Amino acid sequence: MEVDPVFYTDRSGRVTSNPLLDQLPSYQSLLYRRKSSTSTAKRRSSSRGRLGSSGSGKWHVNTFSRQEEKPKSQTEQRSIRELAKSMAEKRRDKTQRIEEAGDLSSWSQLRQSTRRYLRRLKDDAQEWLSSLKLWRGDIHLIEGMFGTGILSYFSFLRFLVMLNFIIFLLMFSFVMLPIIVAPHASGNITYNQNDGSVCSVYPSSARRGLVIFHEHINDLLSGGGFLEQTYLFYGYYKVDKIYFPKTTYNLPLAYLLATIAYLLLSLIWIVKRSATGFKHNLVQDEDRFQSFCNKIFAGWHFCITNENTSKLKRSSLLYELRTDLEEERIKQKIADRTRKEKCRIYLLRLILNLFVIGVLAGCFYSIYVATIFSQGAQMNNVKENFIVDLIYEYLPSIVITLANFITPLLFSIIINYEDYSPAFEIRFTLMRCVFMRLTSIGVLLFSLWSQITTCNKGETCICGYNHLLYSCWETRVGQEMYKLTIFDFIIIVAVTIFVEFPRKLIVKHCDCGLAKWWGQQEFAIPQNVLEIVYGQTICWIGTFYCPMLPAICTIKYFFMFYIKKVSLINNCRPATRPFRASSSNFFFLGVLLIGLALACLPVTVSVAQINCSKACGPFVNYTTSWEVLPTTVSQLPHGVQSLLYALSSEAFAVSFFVVTCLAMFYVIALAGAHKRVINQLREQLAMEGRDKRFLIQKLCQAQKLSAVKSPVSKFQPRSSRGSRSSPSYHTSFSNNFDEGVFLAHPPPDSSTHV
Repeated sequence: MEVDPVFYTDRSGRVTSNPLLDQLPSYQSLLYRRKSSTSTAKRRSSSRGRLGSSGSGKWHVNTFSRQEEKPKSQTEQRSIRELAKSMAEKRRDKTQRIEEAGDLSSWSQLRQSTRRYLRRLKDDAQEWLSSLKLWRGDIHLIEGMFGTGILSYFSFLRFLVMLNFIIFLLMFSFVMLPIIVAPHASGNITYNQNDGSVCSVYPSSARRGLVIFHEHINDLLSGGGFLEQTYLFYGYYKVDKIYFPKTTYNLPLAYLLATIAYLLLSLIWIVKRSATGFKHNLVQDEDRFQSFCNKIFAGWHFCITNENTSKLKRSSLLYELRTDLEEERIKQKIADRTRKEKCRIYLLRLILNLFVIGVLAGCFYSIYVATIFSQGAQMNNVKENFIVDLIYEYLPSIVITLANFITPLLFSIIINYEDYSPAFEIRFTLMRCVFMRLTSIGVLLFSLWSQITTCNKGETCICGYNHLLYSCWETRVGQEMYKLTIFDFIIIVAVTIFVEFPRKLIVKHCDCGLAKWWGQQEFAIPQNVLEIVYGQTICWIGTFYCPMLPAICTIKYFFMFYIKKVSLINNCRPATRPFRASSSNFFFLGVLLIGLALACLPVTVSVAQINCSKACGPFVNYTTSWEVLPTTVSQLPHGVQSLLYALSSEAFAVSFFVVTCLAMFYVIALAGAHKRVINQLREQLAMEGRDKRFLIQKLCQAQKLSAVKSPVSKFQPRSSRGSRSSPSYHTSFSNNFDEGVFLAHPPPDSSTHV
């Protein structure tokens, strides 16, 4: 009969209790959970639990047997180079697989070789696709010089370039391409005819006669003049239907569906990319101890090749550890606050937040006044000179840019007096900046729509909008979005050339105290991310009114990548206070998702609520842009209409809502079950750690007792015999020490087993 190396067995082979293993913390916990059972039943159940569990070394035998029973196909399906083995073991496995393959049938060999070939083909295809990624070499260079924090910003910028390019292809394929192809494909274009009313009058803004050169520059920067009646803006697409030889193309329907498609595409793509970051962020923030372990044991980035960057990485890790300790200290400080201190800090925060609200209200009012003044000057054809006219055109953009520049500085000063934790200070300041940047766009649109939907002296608008000021209001909104995009790019280039480069030269060549205090420019990742999120929100809003705007944003972000890269390498240094979310794109995509939600609101209102212009655009024959959809559905066959009406009915909506709720409840229950399993595994890991610590303590005690009882010369051969006869530490435990050693600590009292 085979002797078990861990458990004592009687003559019949049944497992009996081991005094040492009965003292394990995991076994004591198991007995505590089963204390409601009787003593005899508990002994039998604990014996079965020792054989059936794998929580510690006491139950290791059954785990080993289950691992032996696993089919080899799971290991064989993985390639040899993916196995965590040494080169000698990999060569041995390869030889063994070749020998086993020789014993297989021809059909099995064919299947195995086909599977291997397809795996290699998949790996080669993935490697080839990764080599085609935009800016692959540049991003690897940035990663090697500055680490993954700044790398995430440039990866995010690359994502926006690809997103805008796909949106441009979508708008070009379904809106512009049919108009371009129609004359060359025997197509007949029918345009929306003016009905002769005052609403259909659309005066041309193109300049006639001798035009001064700077006026062309003004038109190029403002989107007016010769650019207004081009593919760039909404008003050019005054097409109803395109009749090809075998089909009819409904351009208004395509325009509306393309708008819905690019918003849905952006939503799906952002959610898909943010899912991975959300999981990582959730796991990382779950346990503070795990965060400490990750920073200490896995915080270093081994792709860094620059010495200065390695020093900055070291200082950033040190700063993060200090920040964690500071947060723990502040939590303890918050817990120890008296009622008087709480009232004082809450009152101070209330006053400061009221001041912040006042600053935001002042900025929004300034944007509103600037927009009204700019629109009035343009409508009254106020002409001073080139510079003044350009200021009139760009006055809302200038005010928005100044507000976005001044308010973050105020917020960073105010947050120091609110007594928050360091991590919450950064998040709260950033959320205030996000609110300021994105809401300023909303205030601009509100200012425009207040003039579009309001006629003189409170009269009811004949056309549904103010046709006297805005004969084609969609084009005017598109021009404002176009100007915001161009001005934002001009500001980025100007700051890089006229602020960052001179600052680097002053700090490098000037030894005065002021220059040293000013220091080198830091590459602040969150602020740079807010810049491109602000520009992308403008792009989403303006694409409906300016279909070529995604192409402009693609070009803008393409050049912006190289501008930021050159500025980073030559002018900037990484921030000494790193933003924790900079290592993942979850924060970036979360802010981008907020921008998308804000962009959907004005587009939805303009499509469903505000009357379309009667003088331009594809929706001249409809009251609102949304009307093209029910009108098209009414022209479909009766069966298709019934299906669509059923899908849009309340009964289907309620049924779909119920099914969605059931699916959501199932997912929530499944997530709860997974969380409980994770907690059990964490407890099991902690218990294994305590078991190992207990066994090591017993080993040390046994070594001390053995050294006292026997000389060193007799102890060494004995241990060598034990090491030859027992390959694992379990065998050495049962063979190297006497039973008296096991009972150095007495077994648990009988009351523990009851």
